[in-house]
Amino acid sequence: MSLNANVLGDPAAVARATAQLVTSALEGGAESLVLAGGTTPKAAYQLLRPGPVWGRVSVLFGDERCVAPDDPESNYAMAQQNLLARVGPATVFRMPGELGAEEAARRYDAVLQRAGRLDLVLLGMGPDGHTASLAPDYSENPDATALAIPVHNFPKPPPDRVSLSLRALRSARRVVFIVTGADKADAVLLAAEGKVPSGQIPGAEYLLDAAAAAKLPA
Repeated sequence: MSLNANVLGDPAAVARATAQLVTSALEGGAESLVLAGGTTPKAAYQLLRPGPVWGRVSVLFGDERCVAPDDPESNYAMAQQNLLARVGPATVFRMPGELGAEEAARRYDAVLQRAGRLDLVLLGMGPDGHTASLAPDYSENPDATALAIPVHNFPKPPPDRVSLSLRALRSARRVVFIVTGADKADAVLLAAEGKVPSGQIPGAEYLLDAAAAAKLPA
């Protein structure tokens, strides 16, 4: 399997490309945007600018830790500080991780079922190949219908989380991975080989820096 990858020089270039991609998608009519946590997405969020287009955008999240919404570990808190407070989207659907993984997933699944097909999903990738909070060895029952799932015993703390399911990610109109750093090179290769969830989403796009792409076949 080969990745649909755009390889750029460094993390700053990836952040700029991500911001441009999001801006173009929203100006082109996308009305739902799913945000990722992580350092590289954070840099991209800081580059996005306010504008009237945000008035029709619903913002959702790919995953969340089971912490309070103002906790430093919260993906919502990071997005709020670096993007949402500045651009003022029409609606923000945060994952209520403070309710616990099971209850938060139940509530967020209902949100996603009402939202319909997601327009643009941004995802990161861990050094082990996980994406959102789907661990590298995650597998999904093909008959499963849940769009949000509880996660326990995640290998990276905190162990309890909420995540979009692989079904939800596969059904989105557009999925874009934002991956930088030499520590992600092995994970990117695993994704290219389809061995981890981050490589099991047909049609996904990958914005990589040169370090993250270093082990891909020429």
